[in-house]
Amino acid sequence: MKRFALMLLLLLGAASAGAQVRFSTRSTDAVRRMAIEQQKLVFIDLYATWCPPCQMMEREVFSRSDVGEFMASRFVCAKYDVDKTTGRELLKRYGSRAVPLYLVFDTEGELLGRIRGAAPAEEFMAEIERILNARRPKEQ
Repeated sequence: MKRFALMLLLLLGAASAGAQVRFSTRSTDAVRRMAIEQQKLVFIDLYATWCPPCQMMEREVFSRSDVGEFMASRFVCAKYDVDKTTGRELLKRYGSRAVPLYLVFDTEGELLGRIRGAAPAEEFMAEIERILNARRPKEQ
């Protein structure tokens, strides 16, 4: 019985850990290739390890199962530290000096939208939806 309970706890823990947003740290080219293969958009999180709002987003937004499932269904997600080369270059090209900064690209590399700063999960997801809806062709 103890063995069964332990196995159940391990499975539940693995399932909840899998529900969060999964970020790649591969090159931007590799992430783009993955998005093309999976027919998804690219979502990039530009963060810094010393940034309290970035840590809050990781802890309170990206760890949520509903956010993780939504993001996994539509995006290949990547994250880059702005104190390292790739993150620094992306921040310089697409942002300001402020982090967190979230970027959404199509597979051609066109920037579809950006979200600046931290926000509660509901606000963050509303912004993602706004970017996705702006991309859809208008019905006539």
